[in-house]
Amino acid sequence: MTIRPISEVLKDLNNALTGETVKIGQILEQLHERGFGFIMLIFALPMALPIPVPPGINILLATPLLLLTAQQALGRHTIWMPRRIVEKAIKRDRLEKLITGCIPWMQKLETLVKPRLGFLTQGVFSNLVGVLGFIMALMVCIPLPLSNTVPSFGIALMAVGVIMRDGASVLAGAIIGTAWVCLLTFAIIFLGMEGIDMIKETIKSYL
Repeated sequence: MTIRPISEVLKDLNNALTGETVKIGQILEQLHERGFGFIMLIFALPMALPIPVPPGINILLATPLLLLTAQQALGRHTIWMPRRIVEKAIKRDRLEKLITGCIPWMQKLETLVKPRLGFLTQGVFSNLVGVLGFIMALMVCIPLPLSNTVPSFGIALMAVGVIMRDGASVLAGAIIGTAWVCLLTFAIIFLGMEGIDMIKETIKSYL
């Protein structure tokens, strides 16, 4: 089975949507199962940036990630969202500009990320990606300075892998995110608050 480049999918999306406004549900329907990767990437990328996030923003962005990764872990192929979100409409001209601006970046990304080790993006491995992503999203909720960066970067890498059917990206994201989860878990279990303080000071020393 030939995996179409995501830039082509975006072009088709741009051509398929008509009217002055476009509902979120229409976009998800057009993207099919690849919508999981797209929406996960949208919410993970802002948190993956190495900048401090105001208290509460991490939970605000992590909540959709928890919802999406839980559905992926359960094996859903289409995204369920509250009706008020699915029915939300955006102006088509704005969406068109966004898609047009994204396509060149996706084409550059496609030179590095390409279909390989596809079995890591399907079947039981897709469920496992959802489980790991859910755990990483929980870590994003922990109020540590810049602690959202590493797990969010892991989720973003896995999302790119799901979109591009690149098992190598999925594996890299899983390793990075899981290593961070293990580090935090070890610090909390064996060192308690002192372990948390050590991680805080280590992160601050790199700022």
